[in-house]
Amino acid sequence: MSAPGFVLDVDERTPPLVLFEGEGIRAERLPVGSRVIYPPASLPGIRDLDTAIREALLHPHGIEPLPELLKPGMRLTVVFDDVSLPLPSMRRPDVRGRIIEHVLEIAARRGVEDIEIVAANALHRRMTAAELRHVVGDRVFRGYFPHRLRNHDAEDRDNLLHLGMTGAGEDVEINRRAAESDLLVYVNVNLIALNGGAKSVSVGLASYRSLRHHHNTHTLRHSRSFNDPPNSALHHSFDRMLDVIGGRLKIFTVETTVNGDSFPPSMGFLTTHEWEWGIADRIGFLGVRHGNRALPPRLRRRLLNSIKAPYGVTGVTAGTPSAVHPITLANVHRQQVTAVRGQADIGVFGVPYVGPYNVNSIMNPVLAMCMALGYLFNFYLNKPIVRRGGVGIFIHPLTPDFHPVHHPSYIDFYDEVLTETTDPARMEAVFEKRFAEDPWYIHLYRTGHAFHGVHPFYMWYWGAHAMQHLGDVVFVGADPKVAARMGFRAAATLSDALEMASHTVGPSPSITCLHTPPITMADVR
Repeated sequence: MSAPGFVLDVDERTPPLVLFEGEGIRAERLPVGSRVIYPPASLPGIRDLDTAIREALLHPHGIEPLPELLKPGMRLTVVFDDVSLPLPSMRRPDVRGRIIEHVLEIAARRGVEDIEIVAANALHRRMTAAELRHVVGDRVFRGYFPHRLRNHDAEDRDNLLHLGMTGAGEDVEINRRAAESDLLVYVNVNLIALNGGAKSVSVGLASYRSLRHHHNTHTLRHSRSFNDPPNSALHHSFDRMLDVIGGRLKIFTVETTVNGDSFPPSMGFLTTHEWEWGIADRIGFLGVRHGNRALPPRLRRRLLNSIKAPYGVTGVTAGTPSAVHPITLANVHRQQVTAVRGQADIGVFGVPYVGPYNVNSIMNPVLAMCMALGYLFNFYLNKPIVRRGGVGIFIHPLTPDFHPVHHPSYIDFYDEVLTETTDPARMEAVFEKRFAEDPWYIHLYRTGHAFHGVHPFYMWYWGAHAMQHLGDVVFVGADPKVAARMGFRAAATLSDALEMASHTVGPSPSITCLHTPPITMADVR
């Protein structure tokens, strides 16, 4: 049995703690009396994964075994999570590809010929051929790409189908090929509790017409947190939409979970407790820190994006979404949840170099905000780590670099919207529609590898709950002009940030640091 997560009380003997600072890493000493939240030890991976996959497909929850659902002449669509999961990317063979191979082998034995495979990228950028090959594997890629293996296109009006409205008046519009299939098999990697379940189909295969109903300021402010589905308005909307979809479409979902082995052994110091470091860990830390600082940005990013995680798969569960997802969430929680008593005045978070929307790309300032106030702040159950009116301190340089191919609308959002307002509600009311319907952004999304024009708005809304909850936000090491444009403050050092925060929360504040990697979810009581 793996060791549970724990909360470290910092004292004079506590060594400096490793924290991400975007594309770099640093070692920081926290004040004595601070708390540091660590996740449970990495769970063992399944030894015989192929057997586990076969067992899941043959003994699903809430639905017939997969072979019994497959018949000659039927239309089968296999859908999988896109390149935004997991983080960092999984080393080959990706578990999704292994599952898809098993599904296709069963389909072939059952005489199914009308098969298409779709990446559920929603309004994300289209995956490249190399990225598709990495996920599905060489054999599937050669057999299906490009005509029967493709990205979902949320702007292809001929290949979208409006299925109706939810009881709350939400449009449900998804990929037509999927909606008109006799069976949809969805293959996921459930990295955090946000993922999977009703979200997979209702978001991954949706159009802007559907997504706007839950990717908005009101919903995100009432998702507390979006990693705690019972308390998440976001998930309540997903559930309503899946009820409509499930009335028209039979869904066989295969959900997987992974352990905390998020970096290769050469970077094992990132997932090792600092007081347990050996000589190799110290050398590795110094090499990565100094090497990153010495490299030019383009080469540094190429090296960082080449990192592939040696995840162990901790669960493979198949069946209906409603029957499978509770099992999946239990597996996620076993790996990530640590009990924490009470909230803090100040939360400290190191922001990593990669998030769901800059894989093989650049984490621009808007995405850094999303990673900080969206994801890291929301890594909690029940209550935020920081009390209402407290201060969030995030370590990231906020360098104003943008990937011109992947994030063209982000550049205009930064230059045109953030110079007018940082208020999510005003952005939504005044600017969103123009970006969402802009023909040039739509063209780049459909024919290139650009995120949809509306995407930077959604990422800003992702931080709406934190913006409303926190009394102040300070970015350590940030470009002061960039931080100011985004409505935040910048500090040169963590000590400076703590001093600035004391003016908001008072002297002798309580401080809690969320230690990642691996991913840590705080269950705050």
